[in-house]
Amino acid sequence: MCFSATASFTAGAGLLLVGAATARQVRRRPELPFALIPLLFAVQQLIEGALWLTFPDKAPWLNTALTYAYSLFSHVLWPIYVPLAVLLIEPPGWRRKALIAFSVAGIAVGTWLLYAMARYGIVSRPTGRHVEYVSPHFFAAVAMTLYLLSTGVSLLFSAHRLVKVFGLLALLSFAAAYAFYALWFISVWCFFAAVLSGVVYLHLRNPRVGLHQRVPDTRSHGARARSASQLH
Repeated sequence: MCFSATASFTAGAGLLLVGAATARQVRRRPELPFALIPLLFAVQQLIEGALWLTFPDKAPWLNTALTYAYSLFSHVLWPIYVPLAVLLIEPPGWRRKALIAFSVAGIAVGTWLLYAMARYGIVSRPTGRHVEYVSPHFFAAVAMTLYLLSTGVSLLFSAHRLVKVFGLLALLSFAAAYAFYALWFISVWCFFAAVLSGVVYLHLRNPRVGLHQRVPDTRSHGARARSASQLH
């Protein structure tokens, strides 16, 4: 997290518990990627906790490795992973087509940021009680727009009410982090999003709450098909 090693480790440990409880709620295989979001945030927070321990000028090689590991989550994984995870749990309809478009945008920005990290490098440094990640790259406004579309706006197109709530809260936290912690935006917003990932658990406890479209029951359909064939 953005305040200290202790805070990051505490957040990571708490998210491990939430993530384990969330994973136990999975009823169908397509739900698994979405259910893993809290666990992935837990790993990210634990990485940043370990990164704090490398400041100032302790184990430079480990600092570099942890900086890149954290940035692979924040810059690359989330814009690609989030819209794809939501797409997998979405029932058939126009919303799936919209989520496919968001997934393409996420893949594009994630690939670009990965290239920028490899080409120009990325460094982390403590400033006050926060970690600042510095990675120079071009087309920053375009990259930020595509990132926001894939990690936040895409969730608003879900048919699931709590998924939309997750997306709305992520966008609000984005605005708050940028307004008050612009210099440390990456670290602060990732922490906010990690805390909000508890909404994933609430959704998986009852995935049909607020669903705009009824999800086809494939098992019932198969049973009806077998019954019809037996009558013939």
